[in-house]
Amino acid sequence: MKQRMMWLLLLMAIIAGCGGNPYLDASLKPAEMEGKDKAWFENKWGPPSGKAPRFFGGEEWTYFRIAGGKSSSPFFNFAPNQCQITLKFDKEEKLSSYKYSGC
Repeated sequence: MKQRMMWLLLLMAIIAGCGGNPYLDASLKPAEMEGKDKAWFENKWGPPSGKAPRFFGGEEWTYFRIAGGKSSSPFFNFAPNQCQITLKFDKEEKLSSYKYSGC
């Protein structure tokens, strides 16, 4: 019984960890649909942490942000979650796709 309960808790933790970030999705999806350009992101988010050219033209920008975290109970150490956001721009400098991890 205990082993079954432990497996169930592990499965639930894995499923919860694989979920997306609805707040980030809500902000990036309209930006992609509306074709926001690089200047808009630089104005709203600041300069990116890194830039790289794309093979068929355009550019890829990477942002790193602190997105919450966890504190451990014995000494109340805070471990921040580092969120990596990658924005891909096409030749016309418009947002064509995005991805994020660690958020």
